Amino acid sequence: MNMIELMLSIVIPTLNSADGLETLLKGLAEGRERNIVGEIIIVDGGSDDETRRLANHFGARVFYSKKGRGPQLRAGGEEANGKWLLFLHADTRLTPIWFKAVQQFIDEGNENKAAVFRFAFDDTSKSAKLIERGVDLRWKLFGLPYGDQGLLISKKLYHDIGGYKPIPLMEDVDIVRRIGKKRLELLPARAFTSAIRYQQYGYLLRAMRNLCILTLYFCGAPPRWLAKLYGR
Repeated sequence: MNMIELMLSIVIPTLNSADGLETLLKGLAEGRERNIVGEIIIVDGGSDDETRRLANHFGARVFYSKKGRGPQLRAGGEEANGKWLLFLHADTRLTPIWFKAVQQFIDEGNENKAAVFRFAFDDTSKSAKLIERGVDLRWKLFGLPYGDQGLLISKKLYHDIGGYKPIPLMEDVDIVRRIGKKRLELLPARAFTSAIRYQQYGYLLRAMRNLCILTLYFCGAPPRWLAKLYGR
């Protein structure tokens, strides 16, 4: 194998994401230093803040795409050179041991499986902890993680299942359903997500809205309609 075949490509969709992106990119630095991360790909949907400057500062490859997390993730997957792909949201912060968990999963020969991180908020309130327990329960019962838990997948499996679809919402649920619960594992490391939106709208209200949208999706509602309800 050559170096391109061995590398891990990290794909991050952005849109005015400067506030959280710097923290994420700093946290990925050790993975680069240990030669686990071969490239970081920023797929930008038209930011007018400091997003692109930060991406360039940290040595990421920057590409431009139609706005929307689904289209941006798909574009990033097509640009990635690595044998393994790690998709992350821009407001995610990984625990310092993240690269060890990723390396172990890869070393175990899981080319026909995918993995996600354990979910956590960057908030220690009781409301935040309650939502975290709900996410853990959703995983145990249905094997259904969301995109804020990241997605580690071999390029082979990613292409075998058709990759991310360029849909405006539920692109994360769509792809993990095609992967299937039996081919998904939970990594022993956490992905911390910004709690700002939950704090703004209220944890219970935000969680109930997300559950309603998920239910409508499973009932066959089109993602473009759900995106309007979600506010994208």
